[in-house]
Amino acid sequence: MRNYLAATTAAVLFGGVGILLTAPASASPSAISHFDDGSFETPTVAANTFQNFAMGQSIGPWRVASGNVDLIGAGFWQAADGDQSVDLNGGNAGAVAQTFKTVPGTGYTVTYSLAGNPGESTKLKTGKVLIDGQNFQDFSFDTTGKTMTNMGYVRRQVTFVATSTSTMLTFASTTPNSAWGPVIDDVTVDPCPPAPCCG
Repeated sequence: MRNYLAATTAAVLFGGVGILLTAPASASPSAISHFDDGSFETPTVAANTFQNFAMGQSIGPWRVASGNVDLIGAGFWQAADGDQSVDLNGGNAGAVAQTFKTVPGTGYTVTYSLAGNPGESTKLKTGKVLIDGQNFQDFSFDTTGKTMTNMGYVRRQVTFVATSTSTMLTFASTTPNSAWGPVIDDVTVDPCPPAPCCG
C-alpha cells in the first residue's frame, strides 16, 4: 500500500506576513499519482475466511470490473504482503480495476506478486494486465507443488506511458470454468526513472 503524492511549497509575503502555499509539483511524475491499497487490505475480511465481490462492487479503491472475485482474509492462505490478497476467480473469472492520477507522457512501472489458488486439480492459472482497457501483459502461474502455506509468489512487472491525467489498471483472470484462479497481491505503481524505462 503506497500513496505516491508529493507537493512543492513556496513562501509568499502578504503585507509582511509569510504565508506558506502548497501546490502540486508538476515537474515530478509522483506529484499527482495516487495509487492505493495494492495489498488489498480494505475492507478487512474475517480471519481464515474469504468474501466474494461481484461486478460493480468496490474493494477499497478497487472495483470489480467483470465477473466476481474473492477477497482472501488473513490466515486463509499465505499473502505476499500484509494480510489479504485477491483470487481473481470467485465463482468464475473476474477482474479488478483501479483508476489513479497520472502525468501524460510519463512512464510508470506496475509491479505485482502473482500466485494461484492451489485448491483444485487444474494447475495452470492465467490472466492479463490491462492499461485503460488495452492488454499490456498476459500472465500464467503453475500451482504444481504449491500449498496454502507456501503459495510460491513471483514478482512481475509491466511498464506503460500515460496518455491521460488518469489511468485505469486492471487485473483480469482468463482461467475459465473455475472458482480457483490466479492470485494477485502487493501491487505497486511507480514513476519510471529516466528513459528508457518504458522504451
